[in-house]
Amino acid sequence: MKTSPLKHAICIALDVHHDKTALKMVDTLKDHVGFFKIGMQLFYQYGPDLVHEIRTKGVKIFLDLKYHDIPNTVRNAAIASVRMNVDMFNVHTSGGMAMMQQAVEGAKEIAYKENRPMPDILGVTILTSMTQNSLKQELNWPGSIQTRVCELSLLAKKAGLDGVVASPLEVQWIRSACGEDFKIITPGIRPIWAVSNDQKRVMTPIQAIEAGANMIVVGRPVIQADDSVAAVSRLFA
Repeated sequence: MKTSPLKHAICIALDVHHDKTALKMVDTLKDHVGFFKIGMQLFYQYGPDLVHEIRTKGVKIFLDLKYHDIPNTVRNAAIASVRMNVDMFNVHTSGGMAMMQQAVEGAKEIAYKENRPMPDILGVTILTSMTQNSLKQELNWPGSIQTRVCELSLLAKKAGLDGVVASPLEVQWIRSACGEDFKIITPGIRPIWAVSNDQKRVMTPIQAIEAGANMIVVGRPVIQADDSVAAVSRLFA
């Protein structure tokens, strides 16, 4: 099956229960996508060993653990991430400037000392499962989601992060505020043939890329498909 010209922009979320399922998915899709995302579901059960095993398959890894703690703890988590040789990992921007700066400093220091590749560090803005209503009524945050996401993105850039994770609906706002070199990774991606599930702020893959996203993260529409390769090939159809 023909590989998409946008292969580099596709990250598959390995949100599955078992390591063997994840490894099989990587083998099936590694020639058709740019990245694989390992999140809490897999990592908390199988840990760094699975990260290493997937890494040996020659693919790029986005470690999605969304670090959010005091600055020193996040610094040490960032160091551990670099030592796993992942290509990207993330922190919560709501952890603040000092926390994000410590993540960057810790990662850079250990990458230099141990001659390891420096991963991209991304800041999670507002989860794509949240709505304007939940932002105001549950968290009592003033202003619109777009305004808050842009503020958090600018904070991430100031702290030295490489980019952010944000809903595709905010991509144009972030791009305008943070510039062309700032990476924007977008979950909340649903092809027109897929259901939204618990994602609220969604776009189709082509809409997200056209809006200015560097990479889309897709999970259930691909990993739950009867033919995952065919599902990937249909993402931008």
